[in-house]
Amino acid sequence: MARNQEKAQSMLYRFREAQAAELGLGTRGDRRPRMASACKSLRECERWRGELLREISRKVAKIQDAGLSDYEVRDVNDEINKLLREKRHWENQIVALGGANYRRNVAMLDDDGKEVPGTKGYKYFGRAKELPGVRELFQSRKKDEDEENQALEFYRKFQKPPLTYYGDADEKDGTLLTFEQEAQDAEWEEAATELRTTLGLAPDAALPRPSASPAAKPSEDTVMSDTDPKDAASGDADARAAASALAAYVPFLTAEMLLPPKLPTAAETEATLLALRKRMLVEEYFGTEE
Repeated sequence: MARNQEKAQSMLYRFREAQAAELGLGTRGDRRPRMASACKSLRECERWRGELLREISRKVAKIQDAGLSDYEVRDVNDEINKLLREKRHWENQIVALGGANYRRNVAMLDDDGKEVPGTKGYKYFGRAKELPGVRELFQSRKKDEDEENQALEFYRKFQKPPLTYYGDADEKDGTLLTFEQEAQDAEWEEAATELRTTLGLAPDAALPRPSASPAAKPSEDTVMSDTDPKDAASGDADARAAASALAAYVPFLTAEMLLPPKLPTAAETEATLLALRKRMLVEEYFGTEE
């Protein structure tokens, strides 16, 4: 017993023990547990994770050996993936014990900023990427990515179209407004000619043209807004004058019939909606009482 204790204290024994631990060849009493969840010490979990990283580095260096056969390359690649799965178990246990989260890693990207194929799930290292069947797998993935990129490029031109696509910038140069005004004038002349023919008036008889004031033809912006009373009064006077002049040519029409409809203001609309809500509440209340 004393002899074994002396050997354990020797420099050569401790050197061999450290070398075996570095190579992943620990002694029988110092082997890595089969289940990471059985280890409750954060320091030990960090230790076994570091040992797994060293083993993975050695396997990755070994798989680059040109003297290995295809079968040996597949076996080494399987061993690397097995060690990676075990490393994930230890990292999960480290997080469960309150340690650092080593799995917050960014995906591997190539020079174009695209994710490198084979970085998720089963991975291929070194010469394993050149094995028969694996090379075709990477080529098919690249072909699928190229087709997907072409489809994205085709539909990208339909994303975020400019204002000209919706016609919002058509009125900036004034061309559209000029065209609309000319079309409106031509339509008015055609209607006036038809009206002169129907009433039997002279071809050069002057007909009053309705004013394009906001009160005569309100826009969508002024329908629900309160306008200036002075502008509204002047617009109403112009519209009434035009309606009276036009009614003079048609005996069976009055000026009130030719006036444009009067649209409610925002205050009147809110009052009407409030009255409707009150009536609905009263009907609902008395309906439940019955």
